[in-house]
Amino acid sequence: MDFVDAPDMRHFLAGLQLFSGVDIRAVGPFLARTRRQDIAAGATLLAPSATNSRVFVILSGALEVRLGSLDNPPLATLQPGQCAGEMSIIEEKNPSAWVVAAQDSHLMVIEQDILWRMINVSHAFARNLLVILSSRVRSDNQVILDSLGVLREFERHAVTDALTDLHNRHWLDSMFRRRLDRCIKDETPTAMVMVDVDQFKRFNDRYGHVAGDRALRLVAETLRNCFRPGDMVARFGGDEFSILLPGADKEAACTCAERARWAVLKATDEDPGAPKITLSAGVAEAERGDTLETLIARADDALYRAKVGGRNQIAV
Repeated sequence: MDFVDAPDMRHFLAGLQLFSGVDIRAVGPFLARTRRQDIAAGATLLAPSATNSRVFVILSGALEVRLGSLDNPPLATLQPGQCAGEMSIIEEKNPSAWVVAAQDSHLMVIEQDILWRMINVSHAFARNLLVILSSRVRSDNQVILDSLGVLREFERHAVTDALTDLHNRHWLDSMFRRRLDRCIKDETPTAMVMVDVDQFKRFNDRYGHVAGDRALRLVAETLRNCFRPGDMVARFGGDEFSILLPGADKEAACTCAERARWAVLKATDEDPGAPKITLSAGVAEAERGDTLETLIARADDALYRAKVGGRNQIAV
């Protein structure tokens, strides 16, 4: 190809990752067997669905690496001097990503058999390839770690209420059910507490939604602190919260609920400028044959009795 006969070949090769420090006399015969490929912006060079037996060295232009789909944003952009395709040759597998021309690009194409021959005749070439592969593995590992971090964060948000940082209704429906079924099977006493902020709509209308959000966060933090470490606390929806107490009978559950009711009342009483908040709660103890739905319904009935009875109290 034309660039093999360039007068300052050593300087030219020094700008390419694969050939940095390589003795041109050792690889010259094989360089003569490479070829040039021009690729237009937007064209696909490598795809997971197609086998690859070439290494592409970027002479000018740029290539983009895209994971999963061509529609996804670029994971990385390869610049002149860098290469693509080497991992699929070493692993003898299809490419793991799409490689697309970010702009009109000129490439040096090294066929698989030529690549191995260059490795055999030049330690410097083999070293450069090893560095490139090592860098690629580190990059892939970082992508995996970043992806796992995003996945864990997504999973956390999927089961966590954004406002109160308590578990949400989706988590409640799954985890409460499993724990309740196990407790009933093992004949372990279990109780349910349904908690509601008294006249919360009127509170929101009077003080605004920002104050309402602060009130809900205060209630959530109080519930976390006033129930036992093994109790399961979740936001049921709106201004209503649900607590499952494995190993507790209704008397123990009432004690915890009363502690939370008093703590919220005290917290707002201690701040003269803070709007007053009170809680009502209903308590029900699990019975043989209960489902999560029937237990919640009985606790909700008890909560209704607390509301009808004057609010700011616990009912069974």
